[in-house]
Amino acid sequence: MPQFYLPGPWEIQKPTPLTPEVAHHLRVRRVQLGASFPVFDGKGQVAKAELLSLSTKSGEALITEARFDTHRETPYAITLAQGLAGGDKMDWIIEKAIETGAQKIAPLQCERSVIKLTGSNNAERAEKRGIHWKGIIQAACEQCDRTVLAKLESIQSFESYLKTSEMPSLKLLLSPDATTSMNSILINTAPQDIVLMIGPEGGHSPEEESLARAAGYQLVSLGERVLRTETAGVVAITAVHTIWGSEMQNRLK
Repeated sequence: MPQFYLPGPWEIQKPTPLTPEVAHHLRVRRVQLGASFPVFDGKGQVAKAELLSLSTKSGEALITEARFDTHRETPYAITLAQGLAGGDKMDWIIEKAIETGAQKIAPLQCERSVIKLTGSNNAERAEKRGIHWKGIIQAACEQCDRTVLAKLESIQSFESYLKTSEMPSLKLLLSPDATTSMNSILINTAPQDIVLMIGPEGGHSPEEESLARAAGYQLVSLGERVLRTETAGVVAITAVHTIWGSEMQNRLK
């Protein structure tokens, strides 16, 4: 049975209210009273829950065996700064970024973004998208057994994001025209927090790439082939884990 997100604080060994969402999932799965199911609080704490009562939109469970478990989180944090993509591509991108291990998602309004979600006229649409994407993050964590919910930043312009004060020192912008390979940077850099910046359909404009360079980003390539925006982030995140994960394992030997 998959784990369920149940926000804390929990009352251990006491009846704890279920969220309507968890109650719904338990009813759909026909979980019987007295049965146990795993829960996590989104901050690294996991526990076993025993179902005490269940109705259409509510219920109670007894929380037991709580412990802290973050073994699926890496010691380095990956931020995916993703240019807004059209259709349902952003949903797919966010879901797969969580499954592959990103700790932070930053949706960016870029020059070539098909959809426009910044500015006062789009505030309501942007808020709804944010709520929807947080639901995707939660569901993805439940599916892949991550115990820490990734952070979703508010939608902002490309230029505004470059001015963010607290940023990792290692910042890579993926560009098919770059002459430096991403792998060469990762191999020669110790594992650390990193930002991976991906453009929307059509990539970043030359002006955006120039602004990123000025802000300390290195322009890197993933290889000879031009990847779709919904593919590039997943490949980049996987590359980070493949290279740095192997390096960290070697250090432990």
